[in-house]
Amino acid sequence: MQGTNIPAKVFKICDDALWRTLQNAGQTEGSADDLRDGFIHFSTREQLLATFEKYFAAAFQRGDLLWVLEIDTGLLPHAALRMEVSRMGQLFPHLYAPLELNAVLSARSWSDAHVALGLSASS
Repeated sequence: MQGTNIPAKVFKICDDALWRTLQNAGQTEGSADDLRDGFIHFSTREQLLATFEKYFAAAFQRGDLLWVLEIDTGLLPHAALRMEVSRMGQLFPHLYAPLELNAVLSARSWSDAHVALGLSASS
């Protein structure tokens, strides 16, 4: 199932290596999980904390540097961005194209992002 309500901004939590690759190459195909699934996983602002807790909290607790990329969906290929049913029946944004650096509005460490975005996190 595909939804049509694309938010103006979506978010990508990534490790330092992926962020550096995106900065250096100007684009990325995403993480190993993204490559496996055939699309780049994004979250809406409302989904970001649950995504962090489910997939990234352990890495953060180990001391890994994690980044939250804020993406302008208006700068993504429209036909390649889809809202699709995923975890717990929610619609999640998925990008079926490389993520281009010019679509990244900001990159904040998780420590800064969860405060800046007003997310309540125990981590």
